[in-house]
Amino acid sequence: MAGVVQCPHCGQKNRVAGDGKPVCGKPLPWIVDGGDPDFFATVESSKTPVLVDVWAPWCGPCRMVSPVLEKLAAEKAGELKLVKINADEAPDVSRRFDIRSIPTLLVFRSGQPVATYTGAAPATVLRPWLEDALSNSSAK
Repeated sequence: MAGVVQCPHCGQKNRVAGDGKPVCGKPLPWIVDGGDPDFFATVESSKTPVLVDVWAPWCGPCRMVSPVLEKLAAEKAGELKLVKINADEAPDVSRRFDIRSIPTLLVFRSGQPVATYTGAAPATVLRPWLEDALSNSSAK
């Protein structure tokens, strides 16, 4: 799956092929949209750890947490991929991971879910949760 990532520093658009990490002088935040048809390719086959954000456009807390997740993805540029999945358009993902409330965040390492967080929270809460999930493969 190829994509284009714009550098927040210089504005240059950079093509990213497959599971390559976007780079423009230095690593770029890797933020992509995903869904049912491409979940395996986008999340489970990724060699890079993935933070999955299951959200919906009508969800106020989802809209509040989105900038926090984008900031965390920027802080972890080169180390993490953020995949945003609209729950309304991906019922199979929601069913498969028993998602009953949104936003729900999942961290995947080596194709396996290692941590889950439900609800919106500020960066001061999500940053340590994410750090723990990335360093401890048994976190839940």
